[in-house]
Amino acid sequence: MTPKRFFRKPGVALTLTTVAVVSCMKMAPTNTTSSSNSTPLIIKEDALTGKARAKEIREKTAIKLADGLKLDLWATDSLAPDPVSMSIDDQGRVYLNRTNRQKNSEFDIRGHRNWMTQSIAMQTVEDRRAFLRSTFAPEKSKENSWLKDLNGDGSHDWKDLAVEKDEVWRLEDTNNDGLADVSMRVINDFFEEVSDVAGGVLIRAKDAFVAIAPDMWRFEDTNNDGIYDKKTSISHGYGVHIGFGGHGMSNPIEGPDGKIYWNIGDIGANITTAEGVKHEHPNSGIIARSNPDGSKFEIFADGLRNTHEFVFDEYGNLISSDNDGDHPGESERLVHVVEGSDAGWRSNWQYGKYTDPKNNGYKVWMDEKLAVPRWDGQAAYIIPPIQNFHNGPTGMQYNPGTALGKEWKNKFFLVEFVGNPARSPIWSFGLKPKGASFVLDGEKNILSGILPTGIRFGPDGALYVADWINGWDTKNYGRVWKLDVTEEKNDLKALRAETKRLMQLNYTSQSDDQLLQLLSNPDMRIRLKSQFELATRGAKGAAVLNKAISQTGNQLARIHGIWGMGQLTRQDKTYRSGLLALLKDSDEEITAQAAKVLGDEYVARLVRC
Repeated sequence: MTPKRFFRKPGVALTLTTVAVVSCMKMAPTNTTSSSNSTPLIIKEDALTGKARAKEIREKTAIKLADGLKLDLWATDSLAPDPVSMSIDDQGRVYLNRTNRQKNSEFDIRGHRNWMTQSIAMQTVEDRRAFLRSTFAPEKSKENSWLKDLNGDGSHDWKDLAVEKDEVWRLEDTNNDGLADVSMRVINDFFEEVSDVAGGVLIRAKDAFVAIAPDMWRFEDTNNDGIYDKKTSISHGYGVHIGFGGHGMSNPIEGPDGKIYWNIGDIGANITTAEGVKHEHPNSGIIARSNPDGSKFEIFADGLRNTHEFVFDEYGNLISSDNDGDHPGESERLVHVVEGSDAGWRSNWQYGKYTDPKNNGYKVWMDEKLAVPRWDGQAAYIIPPIQNFHNGPTGMQYNPGTALGKEWKNKFFLVEFVGNPARSPIWSFGLKPKGASFVLDGEKNILSGILPTGIRFGPDGALYVADWINGWDTKNYGRVWKLDVTEEKNDLKALRAETKRLMQLNYTSQSDDQLLQLLSNPDMRIRLKSQFELATRGAKGAAVLNKAISQTGNQLARIHGIWGMGQLTRQDKTYRSGLLALLKDSDEEITAQAAKVLGDEYVARLVRC
């Protein structure tokens, strides 16, 4: 049976000659950590029809572009429904989180103000679960008749919150004509009563990560059929409160240290690691990290409100844009997120005592000026923002080095999402050092006229953009666009082609000398691939990484050598000796990078002043 949801697009008539939907039956594995994706779907679009529709959509979409850029539709409405976030693999296939839960199981406290006091009191996911089961108990079905009876049992209760699933779809251009023609659902899961929206996906060569409260999930495809059939929670305890919608987990990315980083907004987290260590942050957003298997879990930073996405620059600095607290006169904040930092936000500043008319005169966040850049009377415990910035930040990227053209080197790209395509541009901006942090170094509105969510650079060097199309609610359709430089501005054409080739290289089969050479590549993605491979080779890899460190002709190669030695030191502390010597290096950047890695790996040394 063809699902009707893929054909519901106002003004566009879709028929079975346009889009074919194929249901592929697959037996669920017996592994206790198996995914529930037992009936994946494949959607195919006829090439000629797809091109005609793409041309029509492009002509009807009022796009404004910065000089030297062009925009083409890469995936039409039926192939990319309700895209929340994006990942792209080395073959250029696009993966999209698709959410089905919004009004029936992703609650927003602004629509349930009578829950506010109880929500503030929650300290764990289990507190939230108990509240939902009590509030939506079967005996209260009549008073909760507004809640859809999704499981069809005649009762409007908490079991209806455990029906809707979130999904991950893989989109592919199989005939290389510049337009996706196949979309396959590779994950269909997540349906506890406490499940939130799947806000982020990371695809790697042998696994995938999906961020959806209350867990960070690691997925594997055990039989190489393209469907992820095994899942493991590498961290649990996210989504403590019922707060603002869209403040859930997001943005799993691989850091330059080989760890997985992710975010949750100020609906909070209360995590107990496998070793029994507690990390209690129920009233603020955090950025967390761990090894890919969940070991060595840490809170990288806290006191954030909702850094939906964040990126690393080529020196390993973590940059993001944090949502504001919706106070009058406040705006979002461009932030340099430092390890161990506190940005000062608590969900208490949003509501809480402000619901009491006798105790609402003092607004901590605003009256103590925690939301503004550094000033003389600033609180000493916080890291202030670089500057106040644009509304509703969602997708974010950093040019890895060879994407687009020379004009865009070292630039950051940020989505401003406000539910209206006319007022939700993508910005490009630069940063320049100032003391231990940064100041803005110019910005430009590069694209407006669509409603972007996730953005990612493909191996071809173009920027791919997921399009929510309009509004805030799910609508069962969406798009993916390809933003690129025009032909006359494509001054990195040959280099981009070489980067694409190197992205798809089998790094395990490369010689030590080849990997050493690739540590000096102009694209950060290639340097990281070489670094990560060398970090798996033990003493042989260490010898190559030390060669990269000892040369002085390429600073970035030295830095990747340090990062790789940090990965090896994590496995065996005897590799630390070479890093300790760098604390006296003549290049201050190298000294700083070595000190950072040694600190990350808890390497102690007696230092004499």
